[in-house]
Amino acid sequence: MAKFELKLPKMGESVAEATITTWLKEVGDTIEMDDAVLEIATDKVDSEVPCEVEGVLVEKLFEVDDVVKVGQTIAIIETEGEGSVDVSPAETPQEVAAPEAAAAVIENDIAEVKEAVTTNTTTDYSESSKFYSPLVKNIASAEGISVAELESISGTGKDGRVTKNDILQYVEDRKAGKTTPVVAAPKTEVAKEVAPAPKKETPKATPVVASGDDEIIEMTRMGKLISHHMVASVQTSAHVQSFIEADVTNIWNWRNKVKGDFMKREGEKLTFTPIFMEAVAKAIRDFPLINISVSGDSIIKKKNINLGMAAALPDGNLIVPVIKNADQLNLVGMTKAVNDLANRARNNALKPDDIQDGTYTVTNVGTFGSIMGTPIINQPQVAILALGAIRKVPAVIETPDGDFIGIRYKMFLSHSYDHRVVNGALGGQFVQRVKDYLEAFDANREF
Repeated sequence: MAKFELKLPKMGESVAEATITTWLKEVGDTIEMDDAVLEIATDKVDSEVPCEVEGVLVEKLFEVDDVVKVGQTIAIIETEGEGSVDVSPAETPQEVAAPEAAAAVIENDIAEVKEAVTTNTTTDYSESSKFYSPLVKNIASAEGISVAELESISGTGKDGRVTKNDILQYVEDRKAGKTTPVVAAPKTEVAKEVAPAPKKETPKATPVVASGDDEIIEMTRMGKLISHHMVASVQTSAHVQSFIEADVTNIWNWRNKVKGDFMKREGEKLTFTPIFMEAVAKAIRDFPLINISVSGDSIIKKKNINLGMAAALPDGNLIVPVIKNADQLNLVGMTKAVNDLANRARNNALKPDDIQDGTYTVTNVGTFGSIMGTPIINQPQVAILALGAIRKVPAVIETPDGDFIGIRYKMFLSHSYDHRVVNGALGGQFVQRVKDYLEAFDANREF
């Protein structure tokens, strides 16, 4: 009997390893094609690992809580079995007679799967930010399905994952002319956007000795990864900050006026965050050189405006789900996207696609009462904006009849940017434009 090595698949450009959280199958269990064999957790999201062959699980190479590298073999599947492990070497499998019709169907399925599995992949499906099982990618390659076409297929698996049946149905529909092929836009070769690792060795921290009364708390795996990412970002980017104060009185009053009606009509809670995200997306359109990444001596100018939204998790860690094409959303759409991502982040229900491809990040430090901050850039981006707490303060109000002192709602915007590629003029003009959009908010706006 043949043995198949189940490997940890690639789950995104920044994911190099994962921790096994649960084995869904045990040794001796029969596994159907595309069945989930185990659950894993990365520093970003949890996911399942499906099997691309039918067979019996004969060996688990790792246990729960073990850390596995991408590409490592995690289990051995014995294929062409009868649904159980044959442990007797002296016995010879007996041929079983079957009706001709059933034999034909089985033969056809085996030939189809073998062709899909053994076909050499010619398309690099790792370019997609979505997760696909090796079997699905092999079938797509055998049928000449492009990355863009594969991404257009609606999946029926967990979290919308495309299964074997989904892609086979798509192939059947395509051959029957029921689908319109998706044509990928011509690609331009660009350098990989991942910032190069610092060449200099990181200085070691001075050892800290704990006394007998001190409590030693082990950092979580996610906490360790976040720590390393933050240090790497500071070592990679030349961080510079600009601060500006914005008058958001019109926004404060408008939200208080419409939030009840908004909830009744849309079924969504209207917070300040989508209003601020809308202003940031508009400002990025005005200053597209904020929406870039650095690769060596090259600058990669991003076409899409994908806003990362830093969200605190119940365990104190941080995750950054991404609102794709944020500049194309109206306020209702932005509100739904913000609330959906925030809720799923708190419930640990984000998908790998939800945290990929961010081009600019916004973090709301005002949630915890801070009026300003100096956020660390989320690599490989080049800037991040911190939203401070909204405060009721006395301010000078200019009118045609003279200046008056009045009570206004104000907040600080703290903009951190990479001085290697974003100079002070661009960094300052960008945050000024965000302020302008917030202060020009129409207090009579319809939603």
